[in-house]
Amino acid sequence: MKKGQLDKEEREILNAFEAGEFKSVMTDERKQEIQQAATATFKKDKRINIRLSGRDLSAIQRRALEEGIPYQTLVTSILHKYVSGSLYDAIANRDRERSEGIPQ
Repeated sequence: MKKGQLDKEEREILNAFEAGEFKSVMTDERKQEIQQAATATFKKDKRINIRLSGRDLSAIQRRALEEGIPYQTLVTSILHKYVSGSLYDAIANRDRERSEGIPQ
């Protein structure tokens, strides 16, 4: 299957959605809970100052440009992923797997 193409099941779901066959079960209370959680998650109420090498800053700015986002947003995203445990260090994990004899 090519990238961007839907398989048969996905087309059926899309067609059903577009035909209005799905009905939301979202309650007003649940919607409010989700909105509050989202607001708290994205609330940026603290400021920090850090020193970086010019080389690192240039690399971050270049990567942000590739992603089409401001470099500060990229740095914030990386820090959030790190503290939430979802930042994946491919090199460290590869080295760990090699040392533990895990097939790649």
